[in-house]
This record gives sequence, C-alpha cells and structure tokens, in this order.
Amino acid sequence: MRIGELAARAGTTTRALRYYESRGLLAARRTDNGYRTYDEDDLRLLQQIRTLQDFGFDLEETRPFVECLRAGHPAGDSCPASLAVYRRKLAELDALIDELGAVRTRVRAELARAEVLATAEVPGGPEPRCELGPGATGGPDDRDRRG
Repeated sequence: MRIGELAARAGTTTRALRYYESRGLLAARRTDNGYRTYDEDDLRLLQQIRTLQDFGFDLEETRPFVECLRAGHPAGDSCPASLAVYRRKLAELDALIDELGAVRTRVRAELARAEVLATAEVPGGPEPRCELGPGATGGPDDRDRRG
C-alpha cells in the first residue's frame, strides 16, 4: 500500500509517517518510480507506536516495541527491552502520582486554613464578598441595584 493509504488506515498523517521513517521506526520500500510502499506489518508497527503514544510514551520509548515486532514476535511487548520500558514508565507515573498527592495534600491544608480565616469574625473588619457571578454579594447585580 502507498503512504496515503497507510496513513488513513493507521489514523495518522503522511507527514507523521515520514517523520517515523526519518527516526528509523518505519522503513519504507520504494517502487521503481520512487513511491513509498508498505505492508500489513508496517500497519502493525504504526498501531503499536500510536497506542503507546496515546498512553503517554514518547516516540523514542516506542522503539523497543517496534524492534520486538520487527524481530517476528507476536506482540511488541513480548521482549525484555519492551518490558523494561513498561517498568520505567510505571515508575515514572508512580512518582508523578506521589508528587500530585503531596501537592493535593498541601492545597487541601491551605484551603482548610483559608476557610477558617474566612469564616472567623473579625471585629470591625470588612464583610467577605463573593464576586463569582450575578446575584452574589458585591457582584455586578448588587451595584446596579444600589444605584
């Protein structure tokens, strides 16, 4: 199949295919007149690349999976190098989840602190105002009604 058909079947663009080719992930064969041609194995490689990218893998992280398929394995993740990439990606995701959990805990604590301060009566202090929308205390509708 030609590059346009492969791109359409893989749900990508011809430009992306040429980029994958330049990175050594996709190997085009050429016809006598110079057109790139591909086969079903190339479609499998592209599907593997796109699936991994949908999961957040960068292009270079897909290389072991592509090489595994090219070596004739039934799945791109059946080789030790691919499993190592999965492990690294999971460790990266776990670290990000831990970091986000810590940020969430800090934001929750700041919110609790701010809510306590906002509800505390401050003698002689200004009354809290909400400016989130029409009808809210101090909002645009209140100014229109005042005068």
